[in-house]
Amino acid sequence: MKNGFIKVSACTPEIRVADCNFNADKIIEMISIANKSEGKLIVFPELCVTGYTCQDLFNQPTLIDGALVALMKILRATKGFDSIVAVGMPIRNNGKLYNSAVVMQDGKILVIIPKTSLPNYNEFYEQRHFESYDGNHNEIDLSHFAQNDSEKENLSQISFTQAVLQCQSIPEFCIGFEICEDLWTPNPVSIDLAVSGATIIANLSASDEVIGKKEYRRQLVSSQSASLVCGYIYSSAGDGESTQDMVFSGHNIISENGATLKESELFKNGIITSEIDVQKLAFERRKMSTYPSTTNGDIFVMSFDMKITDTKLTRKFPQNPFIPLDNAKRKERCELILTMQAQGLKKRVTHTHCQSLVIGISGGLDSCLALLVCVKAMDILKMPRKDILAITMPCFGTTKRTRSNAEILCDILGVSFREINITDSVNQHFKDIGHNPDDLSVVYENAQARERTKILMNVANQTNGLVVGTGDLSELALGWATYNGDHMSMYGVNASIPKTLVRLLVKHYADTCDNTKLLEVLYDIVDTPVSPELLPTTENKEDFTQKTEDIVGPYELHDFILYFGIRWGFSPAKVYRIARLAYSEKYSKETILKWLKTFYRRFFSQQFKRSCLPDGAKIGSVSLSPRGDWRMPSDASAALWLKEIDEIK
Repeated sequence: MKNGFIKVSACTPEIRVADCNFNADKIIEMISIANKSEGKLIVFPELCVTGYTCQDLFNQPTLIDGALVALMKILRATKGFDSIVAVGMPIRNNGKLYNSAVVMQDGKILVIIPKTSLPNYNEFYEQRHFESYDGNHNEIDLSHFAQNDSEKENLSQISFTQAVLQCQSIPEFCIGFEICEDLWTPNPVSIDLAVSGATIIANLSASDEVIGKKEYRRQLVSSQSASLVCGYIYSSAGDGESTQDMVFSGHNIISENGATLKESELFKNGIITSEIDVQKLAFERRKMSTYPSTTNGDIFVMSFDMKITDTKLTRKFPQNPFIPLDNAKRKERCELILTMQAQGLKKRVTHTHCQSLVIGISGGLDSCLALLVCVKAMDILKMPRKDILAITMPCFGTTKRTRSNAEILCDILGVSFREINITDSVNQHFKDIGHNPDDLSVVYENAQARERTKILMNVANQTNGLVVGTGDLSELALGWATYNGDHMSMYGVNASIPKTLVRLLVKHYADTCDNTKLLEVLYDIVDTPVSPELLPTTENKEDFTQKTEDIVGPYELHDFILYFGIRWGFSPAKVYRIARLAYSEKYSKETILKWLKTFYRRFFSQQFKRSCLPDGAKIGSVSLSPRGDWRMPSDASAALWLKEIDEIK
């Protein structure tokens, strides 16, 4: 439960139709297993105490009373466990029978929730036996099943209503329950539950299996979790139900905000377990101005409590969260991003009526991607590629490798290429301001970056052109840009593309091109160490004296922190926890902690550079534009975040 991770389980036990005592034993076995796995919310299928397929046996008092006796057995088995357990069974109330979810904890029934939407079609005839819940709140007395005074007190006034259960120790942990068709209707119960604050919806279901239903069921659960920004647990009936007219596969699903975290195999009774991040869900809801406040008065909000434990995480966190794991999705994503970048630039070109695109080309990753985008935009506009003016501006730290790659790339792409050596200009500038060229301080480095930007701007004026920025999202997050140097342009096509994604996009372009020479140079650029090339290199111009990741840290780690720490608002301690899981075999905990602190220190101190960024289209879910997703005072203090990092043990 620490950091908002709630371990949840969807269980499908073996049952025998109408054998409540046997079914209770199997349910108790699974509760015990789930508890040993630290499950805090354990969900069983619809009518699992009796079996869903009892048909007219539901009219028999022997079955209904037998189910209540079995419920008491299950209830007593939960004594001593703080896990929330939900089982499905028939419940009599006010002379009617209801298909219900009984929710219990530590030997006490918290609430009984009746089903709202009853099917009466095909093989499903629930309306023949059950009453639909009409929204009226009342209480049930089961005290005659009590074995002692303590039980009698708990069983005498049990709420019979639709409710949301909220945890006192973790307020974001709010549970709502719906039963099977309550989800499958045009107006699912889960909508009201989510609006009333439920961050996790548990569905007790008995969904029969037919061809194609598995995919539809998965899509339905995933879509509902996305539209409601919630976790969703779907527990379905399986082997043991009657096969007189249909079969049940026990298809269990755990989803979170549109992503399937865990899914069971069909026709295999058992337990699936994962962790739902309720803090992440609550954060996203707060950010969404369209998400309604929790003011639905028709739903009761009831309290429960749990001890906060350091739950062991089983769910996986990708090392590169900006990059899809599936190969087909990666290709599709890359094509879409390149098109979005090009379309953004195309609009700016047509609006400004510029006659050329001016870009600084270094032979590195960022300028390479920006050039490829320029080419795509000009091709869309049916303007000649020669109207792209790529300028390389070598100076003290430029290597032969990057200089050569820049020229080869421009030649293959058919753009105009120009070299302007800035060494003399920068040395003259040192004389003008009285700076010793042997002093390799930030003045030495930034003078080169600002000289390059000045040239690009002035050449753009000469050619009625537009300067295309090359800096990426990761550099903006870390402030790894020279203010009014490479920080500035007339349109930044890479502004919301993190470094890990920049590398993938260039590689994708190489893999999908039909020019062997272009493929070779793009792959060499991908393999080239990331470097600003501002400090003097060796005489033969072969060695990189500056490697960015040696200075600020691995970009993949920073992109990971950027995604979870900024996009999802995870605390530094939480980011550290999941980073250790994701990179357990690659980075030591000391290394992760070191660069975590570097990220937050730089992220806060460098906000002033992001407060005046040039325009650039938002591409993904993270943007640091002051006009878009991220608005922050340039003088905000990082003290609280750094303090939390210092306290990590």
